[in-house]
Amino acid sequence: MLPLTDIDAALMEEVRTGLKANPKRLPPSLFYDAEGSALFERITELPEYYPTRTERGILGDHASDMLDGAGADLELVELGSGSSSKTHLLIQALLLRQGHGVYAPIDVSAAALDHANAALTQTFRNLEVHPICASYLDGLKDLPRRGPRRLLLFLGSTIGNFEPAEATSFLRAVRDSLRSGDALLIGMDQSKDASILVPAYDDAEAVTAEFNLNLLARLNREWGANFELDQFRHLALWNEGQSRIEMHLESLGRQSVFISALDLNITLEKGERIHTENSYKFRPGMGENILQEAGWTLERTWMDEQKWFAVHLARS
Repeated sequence: MLPLTDIDAALMEEVRTGLKANPKRLPPSLFYDAEGSALFERITELPEYYPTRTERGILGDHASDMLDGAGADLELVELGSGSSSKTHLLIQALLLRQGHGVYAPIDVSAAALDHANAALTQTFRNLEVHPICASYLDGLKDLPRRGPRRLLLFLGSTIGNFEPAEATSFLRAVRDSLRSGDALLIGMDQSKDASILVPAYDDAEAVTAEFNLNLLARLNREWGANFELDQFRHLALWNEGQSRIEMHLESLGRQSVFISALDLNITLEKGERIHTENSYKFRPGMGENILQEAGWTLERTWMDEQKWFAVHLARS
């Protein structure tokens, strides 16, 4: 168990409130410890998980156009960078254009940042990498400028993990952290048939199930909880009305759990669920409206041939 001083107080309160709520919920930020980050990288390579390869294809086809649209003398800043694997395509195009580049990845996973930093510095000689282990807005708040114009990357449709109103507020706060002329490159997964969506979050190898259950395993390791992982099952459900995939952990029987760090006992009934994540899939106009309401000016959009995924360039 971690010392209580090493556990973020706001996160502790969020977990306490969520586990006492009805229905119960846990914040998806808990997914990304070292184990969770490694599992997510495995997910991105699964045949069912189309978002990563589809977005990577868009970036591969249009990286130069995206940078041209963002402007000259760019520094790249990425929110939720993870392994930065897709970002290699943009970095390569940036270095071909500028000769030298600056990249600041921001992520809550120190392990993911360490892995990405090692790979990037080995691959690109003329790239400065300045990793920041922090939440998105905290990482942006004190980030020093190393170039006249900033291109902020928010890829992977991570914006889909926010509730729509929260997405608007978040993107407005991001915009407020930038200067006039800076730009945002944001990925948004599009709504499609449930036969494509559900397997992407409930794969045949059960890697996503392991990823979801690791959230409870992390509470056991770091917070002194006693969740029995084999007493839960992973659920991925398509909510057509809300246009979102929902991930849950369902209790297989009545059970009691104690979380030492919170000095909290909870009881789960058979069939009771803990809601762990939403992933909104954007209907036509939905993402564009969120950007507009947040004060961004949409300049260009790139999509794959099947129109499964969109990458938008917006100006602050």
